[in-house]
Formats: sequence, C-alpha cells, structure tokens
Amino acid sequence: MDLTTATWTDVRDLEADLAVVPVGSTEQHGPHAPLGTDVLTAEAVADAGVERVDREVVRAPAIPVGVAEEHRQFPGTMWVSEDTFRDYVAEAVSSLAHHGFDRIVLVNGHGGNVDALREVGGRLTRAGEAYVVPFTWFEVVGEHTADMGHGGPLETALLRHIEPELIAEERIEEARAGAADGWGDWTSYVNLAYDAAEFTENGVVGDPSEGSKERGEELLELATETLARLLEAVAERDVSRPEHR
Repeated sequence: MDLTTATWTDVRDLEADLAVVPVGSTEQHGPHAPLGTDVLTAEAVADAGVERVDREVVRAPAIPVGVAEEHRQFPGTMWVSEDTFRDYVAEAVSSLAHHGFDRIVLVNGHGGNVDALREVGGRLTRAGEAYVVPFTWFEVVGEHTADMGHGGPLETALLRHIEPELIAEERIEEARAGAADGWGDWTSYVNLAYDAAEFTENGVVGDPSEGSKERGEELLELATETLARLLEAVAERDVSRPEHR
C-alpha cells in the first residue's frame, strides 16, 4: 500500500507491520541525468521489491534531500547536515512505528546517506522504537557494483530502463568527456578531496555511455530480488534484543 494515495481508513484496516521508505538525494548527476536520480532509482527499486513479496507492505513517501554538500558547486543541488538528516529520517520512521509499522527497510539511492542511515537504524533498533535496516541498491548488484561512479554507467542504465525520457541523450558524449575515472583524489590511501568539483569537470564519475537500457533492466532485477529477500527476512526476524551477558 502506498501511503501517498491511501486514506487513513485504508491504513487503519491493514494488518501489516512492515514498511519501506525510499531515501535519495536532490543533487547534480552530470549534464545528462536529472537532479532527482537518487530518488527515482530508490523509488523504482522499493516499488519493485514490494511487488515481489507475497505479503502486505506499506510504501512510505520518499525522503528527497540527503547528505550531499559534496556537490554544492553544481546548481540545483540541495543538502542538509548529517545531524538534520539523521534526525529527520529517525522522526519520520518513528511516526510509522507509532502506527504499528515497526519493521522498516530504508531503500537508499545515494552514497552520501549510507553511514547516516546505518546510525539511524542502530539507534532506533536499540531504543526499541522499531527494527530498522538500511538497504542501498547499488551495493547489491553483483559485479556491477564496481562500476557505480556518479551519473555513470549504473545510474544512467537504470534511468534508461525506468525513466528513459529523463536522460538527455544528446549530452552523453559531453558527460563522458568531462567525467572522472574514479571518485576522489587519492594519495597514501587518503581521499584528499572533499567536494566532487575537485576531481570531476562536470560532476560525472564513470562512463555513462556504458549504461544501456538492457543493463538497467538487469540492475533492477538484481536489486529487486535482493530487496525481496531482505523484506522477507525482516518480516520473519526475531527482533527482540539480546540480554546482558
């Protein structure tokens, strides 16, 4: 059930305790891909995962702004501090738990959110408010994960599959020409760069021309199958906390 289109009486009559919350970012993804890429991909994976399982799952509205100050030099990018982001996600999740949806999977589409979401999950779970697990789609797509980049082959591929009209195909060569090969500026195993503009001309990391629609279809299937297994595991898990030892 999608909370955006459901009524409160629809929700009242549910017997479910499992919810999915897509989490993304509104940030640059090069000259060819939309600012909402991380939200759109997170929503697509969340919706496909919910449809795959044979149980009632609540799909909450997406959280569209995340930890993304590293893209601040590129117009249109929005961000909040890590503290604000963690507190907002935690309070949004707590409101779901208030209504009985106390097993929650956060389906994430932005790398900058990963650490904060793990902290939120641990905090709420240990406090006994809800059992909360973060899931980042591009970390679970097998050998493709190594090509993640930013606005690169994976995100371009998935968008070509789910929202092809949003890719500016005439700018793919421009995106490829101005892209960095990898994320960051590394010396002695240390990333010396804090902002993307320090190492990528146009915000892109990786070659978006390698992101075909067919690859996007495969990515969605891999992420969906993995998310479906996770949803079943979260639904069946004993979430009581271990006693002191």
